[in-house]
Amino acid sequence: MNWKTIGHIDDIPLRGARCIKTPGMNIAVFRTSENEVFAIENRCPHKAGPLSEGIVHGKAVTCPLHNWVISLENGMAQGADEGEVRTFELRNENGVLSILLDHPMMVAAE
Repeated sequence: MNWKTIGHIDDIPLRGARCIKTPGMNIAVFRTSENEVFAIENRCPHKAGPLSEGIVHGKAVTCPLHNWVISLENGMAQGADEGEVRTFELRNENGVLSILLDHPMMVAAE
């Protein structure tokens, strides 16, 4: 498995996000008000809005473009909307965050 250290949990504000870029896609790493962290593809399945700029509430984020609500846990659109984004496994070891990048196109990013 290819775990890549991406920073410290304190680098992400509560109910906020930071982006990491890979050759294959941009990934948004979110921190909830409960200090949980999630990583999902940084594009809404509706019109590719930047989810990292959305509002985090509970374990979901609302897209800033058209208010689609996306689950941070499974990447699925909520309510009547349909679609999903890719999710990524994160590790939090004493505040140091690592992400599992399992595709060769993502691993090349440094």
